[in-house]
Amino acid sequence: MTVAIQDSSEKLMTILDKVRELGPTLRERALAAERAGRLSEETIADLDATGAFNIGSPAEFGGDELSVRQQLDVISAVSKWDGSCGWTVWVGASTNWLPAGSGARVVEEVYGPEWVGPRVAGSSHFPASRGRAKRVDGGWVISGGPWTFGSGSLWAPFTNLGCIADDGEGPYLVALQVPRDELRFLDDWQVAGMSGTGSVSLKLTGDELFVPDYRGVDFRDIASGSLDSGLKGSLWKAPSLGWAFSLMGGMSIGIAQGALERFLERSDGRPIRGTTYKNQLEAPLTHLMLAEVHSKIRSATLMARANAEETDELGALVAAGDKPDPQYLQLFSARVLVETAYATKWCAEAIELLQRNSGSTAIMDSEPIQRAWRDARVVTLHGALNLEALSENYGRLMAGMQPHQFAGITSLGRFAPTTAAKAT
Repeated sequence: MTVAIQDSSEKLMTILDKVRELGPTLRERALAAERAGRLSEETIADLDATGAFNIGSPAEFGGDELSVRQQLDVISAVSKWDGSCGWTVWVGASTNWLPAGSGARVVEEVYGPEWVGPRVAGSSHFPASRGRAKRVDGGWVISGGPWTFGSGSLWAPFTNLGCIADDGEGPYLVALQVPRDELRFLDDWQVAGMSGTGSVSLKLTGDELFVPDYRGVDFRDIASGSLDSGLKGSLWKAPSLGWAFSLMGGMSIGIAQGALERFLERSDGRPIRGTTYKNQLEAPLTHLMLAEVHSKIRSATLMARANAEETDELGALVAAGDKPDPQYLQLFSARVLVETAYATKWCAEAIELLQRNSGSTAIMDSEPIQRAWRDARVVTLHGALNLEALSENYGRLMAGMQPHQFAGITSLGRFAPTTAAKAT
């Protein structure tokens, strides 16, 4: 175990060093990526060369298989330079549980071949999905769409599409692996922030598509981890919500850290209009603001790290043959969700303070602070980070009640505890 930890730590440091070296180039390319609505193929290749797309890939197929806590550091490091790059790396890491939960044949298909860029993307794993799936001999026929917010799909060999199926006993969600050459990418990613992610909507190249049986899995089976992936590491036993959303918080943390560094750089020697201060960094009002910014980013960082570490601990527990109590897993998952929502909110607020104290020149599209400001706000608007809904659900658990029941990635009903447990 000690040797494995040391080995992964060395891999982490190598990746972080390469990201640090690439970082200024990512920032230089950010404006062009925004205007294009996607990262360039050159940027995808450069990120791949750092190892950033390999951090959550299985060791059995040459992946680095870093811990969730280590993956958090990589995503923050990339996001510091460009939020859209950080988002794309986050998706590439946090979506790995979808193929891993789909069985050994899908795992080999996704991770076996050589590939540059993210290995898998996902879209529309929620009850409102416009995709439809029908069981047929040997597999599924899917239709409908478009599937929206297809982050990573422009560069991944497969996109996992959420579709609604109904065999006569009520609708349910199916996750289907679809090769990129069977997809059409819509030119509809004109947005206020995270513009470089290219998170376009997807349609099938035809009206219908046959998908082999092994590529289509009841989403409940993926969420429960009931299918054997053939992967041995504890990462594949870690709770998927802890994995995905701890890392999501790291994205906002990195964006905020980058904005803070940029503020300190551009404010040195800059006078403050309406005052006699000749250097903004010498003004007490700047010192007060910086302390508040630090506290918001630091609070978000501590929560994200703690949740990532606990996710790793739970994965190790299951890998050792122990099964965590369902009530605890439900509480943990609800807590990770609401704490991630708060972490992203605090980081966005920190950047808002920096933006507001940066003067009118900070609105120029060439200025990284304004991009960080917009990108960070977009993270808070992710459909899974509805702060009020997540707060209510966790508050219900704290009060001894069950959360709202719904289908999809962030469903807390998957744990099905027999009685409500009060949070501590």
